[in-house]
Amino acid sequence: MKTAKVVLPLLLCVFLSAFTYSGKKNHWKKLYDGRNLTGWDVYIGPDLDNDGKPITGKPLGLNNDPRFVFTIVKDDGEKVIRVSGQNWGAISTHKEYEDYHLHLMFKWGKLQWGQKKGKKKDSGVLYHSVGSYGADYGAWMRSQEFQIEEGNCGDYWGVAGGMADIRADKKSESEYVYNPQGKLTVFGEKSEAGRHCIKSGDAENPTGQWNTLDLYCHGDTSIHVVNGKVMMVLYHNRQMQDGKEQPLTKGKIQIQSEGAEAFYKDIIIQPIDELPAELLR
Repeated sequence: MKTAKVVLPLLLCVFLSAFTYSGKKNHWKKLYDGRNLTGWDVYIGPDLDNDGKPITGKPLGLNNDPRFVFTIVKDDGEKVIRVSGQNWGAISTHKEYEDYHLHLMFKWGKLQWGQKKGKKKDSGVLYHSVGSYGADYGAWMRSQEFQIEEGNCGDYWGVAGGMADIRADKKSESEYVYNPQGKLTVFGEKSEAGRHCIKSGDAENPTGQWNTLDLYCHGDTSIHVVNGKVMMVLYHNRQMQDGKEQPLTKGKIQIQSEGAEAFYKDIIIQPIDELPAELLR
């Protein structure tokens, strides 16, 4: 009887953990198979000098990575994606995704390059990525950025025309910080607030330790979560196209190289039919 009393609750926990917040059974798909970059394209932007200015202005281009900016390496016995950071660019999924929960893990390496030397290590997950490669800084597609930067993980940047409404408080002439009770503010390249919103609080682990990132997207709303803590909620995801605002609710997923060495693993995705209510509170 004692064994049954212990086993039954454990079985119940396992059973419950097999369901998403929306009550449906998990349907996780691996975006990174733990072996190679099958299912991803590589795009490398122009060579930059130490001030971040293009040297020739010519990108290395699509699936041309002679400096091995994106490789697979072993870390504690498992194969992970290494981003050297030497050139600015990204890997991007072949497929577009909408209405999903993306889960992945990252940690910082040691190397820094060019204009990023001695500064905060920088990378990012770019979602709802559409349009031309290299639209932003010669390296990235139009998208919404889930910022990955030391001390700033969870920030938002609108990339090459990406826009969103975010509740935020104005802290200075150029700084807005997410506040779930704050004023709904437009963020984008041409908006008064600019295209950057600072996340709420800090949940990042010390440099060198793995961090868990969760991105929830449904309809025109998205949620940035770092190590289980909500960093911000974005509403009315959209883009500026030919001078008009249009929805931006689906697209490819990019992982940036932006001057710093970083490692990624456990990249999985599953469809969702609603956003977790507890994360919206």
